[in-house]
Amino acid sequence: MEKPKMVAAEEWQQARDELLKAEKEATRTLDALAAQRRRLPMVKFDNGYTFDTPAGSKTLLDLFEGRDQLVIYQFMDIGRDAYCPGCTGFTNNVPPAALAMLADRGITWVTVSNMPLAQIEAYKTKMGWTLPFVSSHGTPFAEDCGAGGGFMLSVFLRDGEDVYRTYNTTSRGVDRLVFVHSILDLTPYGRQEDWEDSPPGWPQHPTYG
Repeated sequence: MEKPKMVAAEEWQQARDELLKAEKEATRTLDALAAQRRRLPMVKFDNGYTFDTPAGSKTLLDLFEGRDQLVIYQFMDIGRDAYCPGCTGFTNNVPPAALAMLADRGITWVTVSNMPLAQIEAYKTKMGWTLPFVSSHGTPFAEDCGAGGGFMLSVFLRDGEDVYRTYNTTSRGVDRLVFVHSILDLTPYGRQEDWEDSPPGWPQHPTYG
């Protein structure tokens, strides 16, 4: 297996300092994007959906649990007794302790899926998940969010009884929240997936392969 070029400490530090300049620039760009994101307008969102939950039926407003902000990850429904490996990997990467930290900042996290609640609960038990899951089965919630049969992260804000959507993202926008991917991107071999731009000889395999 190939390995990075070995150099003297001085040459390594010079290369590291050059990369640091690019990393700092990327950080400033992300800060600017976050500032722009905070200035996005909002759009009123229907509160007429009925979600199946282990505690009974709930509305979108109920999912806020009295807080002002709600983040929803939409877990793909790919059929009976089938589960999206990407959504599974993402859910495995959500630190359970983080939900309480978000709650302290006035944010509720909920995972929603078009899977029937019984299918969701069975998979939760199998995976050992404690994250809150609810079912949007039989509602147009996924379609109205623009997720359709895919996955998506959406952010909502409430003003009294009214619910507004402020942000959404999918694909690599969700990927950047994955803890393991963030660590892998710091390592010499990266994620070891064949789409990555890696030096010749680096270990790589198909995504999910």
